Amino acid sequence: MSVNTGPFFVGIDVGSTYTKGAMVDASGKLVATEMRMTGVRLSEAAQMTYETLLRKAGTDSTSVAYIVGTGYGRYNIRFGNTQVTEIACHAKGAHYLFPNTRTVLDMGGQDTKAIRINERGEVVDFVMNDKCAAGTGRFVEGAAKALGLSLNEVGELSLKSSKPVKVSSTCGVFAESEVLEHLAWGRKIEDILYGVHTAIATRSIGLLRRVGIEPELTFTGGLSLNIGMRKALEEQLGTKLNASNMTVFCGAIGAALFALEKAKIEGFVENLGVTVK
Repeated sequence: MSVNTGPFFVGIDVGSTYTKGAMVDASGKLVATEMRMTGVRLSEAAQMTYETLLRKAGTDSTSVAYIVGTGYGRYNIRFGNTQVTEIACHAKGAHYLFPNTRTVLDMGGQDTKAIRINERGEVVDFVMNDKCAAGTGRFVEGAAKALGLSLNEVGELSLKSSKPVKVSSTCGVFAESEVLEHLAWGRKIEDILYGVHTAIATRSIGLLRRVGIEPELTFTGGLSLNIGMRKALEEQLGTKLNASNMTVFCGAIGAALFALEKAKIEGFVENLGVTVK
């Protein structure tokens, strides 16, 4: 069996809920992506993500020139060369997928970030909410748990809402109690869920306004896979978002592109006998 010799450049984004990986070649073309639940063993999640990327690309570790870690658990990536903040990685990854991006909303399990970038995908300004779960994926997880649903169900189900409830709590812990109260009052599950998404959207748009919303706006992070969250944001913003099944990988893609850049600077590519222009 032949092995694709690369060279390749890898980004591993260890988030609090999901670990994502991306691999690019010497031209910056995306070769492979991978995502799995992070769990409690962050180093193991990173290692398994890396090994799966190698299998998908039909190569082995000898063809990988450089690895950059990012995300909440980036210092648990023991096989990486260096780390880059997830803010810079999401900016670069969003620009890679949607070159006209000027504003990025990254909504993950641990925090939410609003990032303004320039035409080169470089960070101009950012703000983040990392003090409270009410504006993050943890809020959705808590609501799903309270309603006996999986995370994969909540987005689709929320779209069936005809009369969304108002979730007024600004604390993620109290909001779970409020969700249960609405359920006890006979509110429909889909109306409760869309109310949760609307509450998160309101808090997130507040962050976006602090950095300044410039089109195009790209939605990244784990919650970008949630179509109910996308709809709630678009309704309040009055505009379409850049979001797809690939935007969850923006952090990892950005990290892989940083790996390519750093390999050029540090001469790692030449060590493999290949010159990258």
